[in-house]
Amino acid sequence: MPDSPSPFDDPFADLFGKLPDPRAGSAAAGAPDRPSTDAPASDAPQPRGEKRADAAAPPLSRRAARAAAAPADATPSSRPAPYDRVEQSRPVSTPRASEHVAAATGARPSAVATAPERSRTADAHATAATATLDDLFTGARTTDELGAPPPPPDRRKRRIGGWIALAVVVLLVGGVAAGGAYVWNTYQDKIRAFMGWEESQEFDAGAAEGEAIITIAQGDTGLPISQHLYDAGVTKTPTAFYDYLIDTSQNPPFIPGVFKLQKQMTSEAALAALLDPASKMENGAQLREGLTVAQSLPILADGIGIPLADLQAAVADPSAYGVSAPSLEGWLFPATYEFNPGVTATEVITRLVDRTIESLDKAGVPVEDRERVLTVASIIQREARFEQDFYKVSRVIENRLDPSNKETFGLLQMDSTAQYGYGENHDGTVSSSAEALADPNPWNTYVNPGLPVGPIANPGDLAIDAAMHPADGPWLYFVTVNLDTGETVFTTNLADHNAAVKQWQAWCADHPDSGC
Repeated sequence: MPDSPSPFDDPFADLFGKLPDPRAGSAAAGAPDRPSTDAPASDAPQPRGEKRADAAAPPLSRRAARAAAAPADATPSSRPAPYDRVEQSRPVSTPRASEHVAAATGARPSAVATAPERSRTADAHATAATATLDDLFTGARTTDELGAPPPPPDRRKRRIGGWIALAVVVLLVGGVAAGGAYVWNTYQDKIRAFMGWEESQEFDAGAAEGEAIITIAQGDTGLPISQHLYDAGVTKTPTAFYDYLIDTSQNPPFIPGVFKLQKQMTSEAALAALLDPASKMENGAQLREGLTVAQSLPILADGIGIPLADLQAAVADPSAYGVSAPSLEGWLFPATYEFNPGVTATEVITRLVDRTIESLDKAGVPVEDRERVLTVASIIQREARFEQDFYKVSRVIENRLDPSNKETFGLLQMDSTAQYGYGENHDGTVSSSAEALADPNPWNTYVNPGLPVGPIANPGDLAIDAAMHPADGPWLYFVTVNLDTGETVFTTNLADHNAAVKQWQAWCADHPDSGC
């Protein structure tokens, strides 16, 4: 007997094949709830055309509806999917079985389609999760089914992003550091005072050690003595001793002479030593580098106790000491001396000249070049402050004296020589007046080419050695741009030198009381 017409019969089945009867899946005892996957995917029905909505049929279970929408070849697999980004996979193209169900049951399509739509999404995830690369190569699966592979990470963008992040961090840290340095350098004193971090100007009590020689000249007051103490290593700062006198309202009567003190003393202890007669060296004197004869003789007179007039008479005839120069300028060697009681003025000058000859011989200076070397060394002594600058100033002098030099034409143009010739080297400033620069005296190297007629001060061992061994370099100019630190700029042309001069002028404008 023929089967009664099924509500799932399709009028176009002859053309496209029959829809699978969802009831068949549960007809046999023990049959699984989902359709068999043994049949190839090509046997799955592909309905077309209008749907029949006038036939009556029992309602489908949710499992049956899901089975109608499921692909025929879906098989469970334990192998992992080649890609784990299932959200990029697209669902397998399947018949709109929900429309057939709606046609068979008379239900509204929108209502019946809800479950199959969710089912397709779940099945797409299952397909992507169970598919393998072998399926792709054999044609069992397509990239539409598997989904496009995730794009590889753009390492270049990651590197660029990393560099940008690093640059931002560096800029932030650098900005904070630069700002902090500016604030500290600008307001260091105020910050220290506010925080109580002010550094003491004094050495610790009880730290004194060693020996230091201090010379007090006639008329010296607290301020120059304070500098002498600092230069000798007695006090911690150049103004510590002077500030102590001001703070304690003291104005003691300092006695000229040479005193033996210790290094790293407190200002209080240094003052007590200077006022103690036991600290004064009898018949002793100390001459520092760069002094002239006129500056040296009063120190000798005060230290030794010889009348100044006797010493002036003793230096009047240089030939008495084997010196062929017109004066003993540069020949009174700077050092600390002690003499026996009753020493004469001539004996004192003889000892100082002999000490100069000893230094010249040690430096390898030929006898016939002694006056020239002392002249160069005296300029170096007055112009340079630091050891390395001594040898560079020596080179500048030699370069400017070179006959092939077409920029300076043999003019040394040293302010120290113009000041000496005009008598300005005792006024305590480094600047030369217009009158001193224009005066035609034989020491003025702004007017006269070549070396001055003789030394302008008493050079020490370092300056003599620098005169004999100038540094290598092309420098023609130099200027000290910071009188506090002694920073000196050496240049090879006038334009760069003028720029350095402007830097010095700006510093002097900011420090009007620093000896410019």
